[in-house]
Order: sequence, then structure tokens, then C-alpha cells
Amino acid sequence: MTLARMALGLMLTCAAALAQAQSPDHYHGGSPPPHGGDHYDVRYAHNQYYPVHGAYVTTLPRGPVVVARPGGNYYYSGGVWYRPYGPRFVVVAAPVGVFVPVLPPFYTTVYVSGIPYYYANDTYYSWDATQNGYEVVAPPGTDPPPTTQSPLPPPAGDDLYVYPQSGQSADQQAADKYECHKWANSQSGFDPTQSGGGVAPEQSATARDNYQRALRACLEGRGYSVR
Repeated sequence: MTLARMALGLMLTCAAALAQAQSPDHYHGGSPPPHGGDHYDVRYAHNQYYPVHGAYVTTLPRGPVVVARPGGNYYYSGGVWYRPYGPRFVVVAAPVGVFVPVLPPFYTTVYVSGIPYYYANDTYYSWDATQNGYEVVAPPGTDPPPTTQSPLPPPAGDDLYVYPQSGQSADQQAADKYECHKWANSQSGFDPTQSGGGVAPEQSATARDNYQRALRACLEGRGYSVR
């Protein structure tokens, strides 16, 4: 996983949650779920399973992000969006224009005219620094067609492997990564989610190194092995 992808995952993602008509089954999207009624998202080679819109669950995944809207709350977890429906919850499309603090645990970066979008479950997200969050946006234009590769190669040495030595849950790992990313950014001024790290070109190499050291120190201090 590249440093930029780990940081952009920002990291605070909820565990992937998929649902059955009677009760939710929680699984990550690499293999088929044990029940029917699910959608296999192959766009941009995303290749993950999600519950179909209109599926019902009796309980929400643990710790969803709550998004208040005039017509009622939305609940967001693992790239899946829910709304209350009587005593249950129904899987719905993501509402365009809302902001969330985290990306889904599985997402695909798509570039359109050099601008990165983050795709999962038929939904596009765009980072908004003024809101310090990801906005759900309409599908970006396709002229030129979207690509799933960065127009610039990632900087050398940005591969970091983070292992939870203390058995941290997926939710805790995501929270720790996000918080350490924010702290490392505040210490170094470097933000791998921004073009050039958000710093002057002549400062990029030094700022990136400072960011990596700060990120490593923060994660190791929280009980992770970082290589």
C-alpha cells in the first residue's frame, strides 16, 4: 500500500458491512458473501461486494457515521449508505453533496482531467480541504475518460506496511491511521493527498521525509509495527 493511499484512506474507515434481509452479514469485499442479493462492483476493477439498494437490515453496523439531512438521517459505514425504514434500515444510494470524514475501507482512485476521485459502491468522493472531509459528488465527466493511475508516479520510498501488534480492530486501525496522518501533516506541512504534498517543489522531498518520520513515530507509539 502506498503512503498516499494509506493516508487517503484516511484511514478512519468503518469495517465493511453488508446485509441480509433479516440481519447484516459483515464481510470484506474480496470474496462472495454467503447469501444472495448482493452487487459485485467491477467498475474500474474495483471488484468488491456490496448489498443492493433496497435491501433491509434490522441493525446497523457498529459505529456508523451519521449524516443529518432535512428529510432524516443517513448512516454510512464501509461504503454502504442506510436510511431508517420503520423498525429497520434500508440500503440506499449515497446523497450527493454530503461530507464524510473517511473513505470506505476499499476504494479505487480515479483520475479525471488530473483530478483524483475516490470510487466505491457506485459512489464518487472528492476531498475538500475547506471541509476537512470527503464530499459525495456526481459521477465526474468522462472527457477524457477516467483512469485509475496517477498522471505522476508516486515518490520513491513511500511504501509503508503497518501491522497491528496489539490486535487492534479494523475500526481502531482506521481511526489511528487517520489521526496519525493529521498529526504528521500538522508537524511537517506535507499532505500526500494533495498534489506535490501541498508544499513548494523545493520543499517536497524534505517535507515528505518529515511527514513519514512523524507518521511512523505516531503509529509505532500506538502499538503498530511500521516497515
